[in-house]
Amino acid sequence: MKVLLVGDASNFHWTLAQGLRQLGHEVTVVSNGSGWMRTGSDVLIRRKSYGAADSMMYLAKIVSLLPTWRNYDVVQIAGHNFFALRPEKNLAIFRQLRRQNKRVFMQALATDHYYVKACFDGKTYRYSDFFVGDKPLNIPNYNTLRETYLYGANRDANIAMAQECDGIAACLWEYYVAYEQEYASKLTYIPTPINIDENPIRNIPDTIEKLRFFIGIQHDRSVLKGTDVMYDVLKQLKQDYKNECEVTAVESLPYDEYNRAMYESDVLIDQLYSYTPATNALLAMAKGIVAVSGAEPEYYDFIGEHQLQPIVNVLPDSAKIYSTLEELILHRERIPQQCRDSRAFAERHHDYRKVAQQYIDFWSK
Repeated sequence: MKVLLVGDASNFHWTLAQGLRQLGHEVTVVSNGSGWMRTGSDVLIRRKSYGAADSMMYLAKIVSLLPTWRNYDVVQIAGHNFFALRPEKNLAIFRQLRRQNKRVFMQALATDHYYVKACFDGKTYRYSDFFVGDKPLNIPNYNTLRETYLYGANRDANIAMAQECDGIAACLWEYYVAYEQEYASKLTYIPTPINIDENPIRNIPDTIEKLRFFIGIQHDRSVLKGTDVMYDVLKQLKQDYKNECEVTAVESLPYDEYNRAMYESDVLIDQLYSYTPATNALLAMAKGIVAVSGAEPEYYDFIGEHQLQPIVNVLPDSAKIYSTLEELILHRERIPQQCRDSRAFAERHHDYRKVAQQYIDFWSK
């Protein structure tokens, strides 16, 4: 099969491409390398700035390459904003890709109209990036984010692509349920691919005297991800248990550098408002690191996993986060087995070759 993957986020499409190639398929990835993460791409298209000259050059490069992206069996776009362009321009490119290729699919993998709509309906989620219960979170540009995705060009482009594409693949439970009501007939869930070969399991010690916590902070998304709350808890734990734990915090490191730094830890602190482990948590788990992330009952039921449940779930409450992480410190003897179970979970559900085959099966229907 000849496949074109357009756009990327957190190395998702590049890892999927690696899996597809392992299965013998021909794949081209066109992306900006996941922005500051600087992940892999076959055709790298980066926007230098939003100034007039750079904007013209960026658009001109895409337009010049667009005629060459033809005669693919499958094209998959990474969300509705797959290029750093206005939504109406992405919609025009999407429609051209449909005209000159056999089938076009959309990956639901980021904040978009349907996810934000579900966040605000008051019934889909118990908590989200925008609310805990019925209380709005104090996030920067709250009203701007709401208006951006619920109304106007983003909404229109997202709806048009969802309606016109041949299928939608959601990588998280949260995104799946956001699309399910309107698009059940063309929607599927396929897990996030992780290259477990490039993320070998670390040497897990039999005894852990000092538990090593690791947290990565994206400065512009800290409040949305809840890392601000969890980092405050970590600092308090470090103060209370200075001889039993240590904390390493890094900010906005490139993907490869971040991935290497993670190895020097026992526990990764990931997202607070998620129900499902995403790329960051899964990369840690593949390495044999315990992930503190989303792992709600809705998620385990959704994937049918009722035995292997190594992810440490946290709720958006500082006192509960503290007690959950404190348990890890006080019962460090459990950590080595939890680390091994984390690797087993990544192998069972997220092996990039298994995930690639699920995409082939979905695209082939």
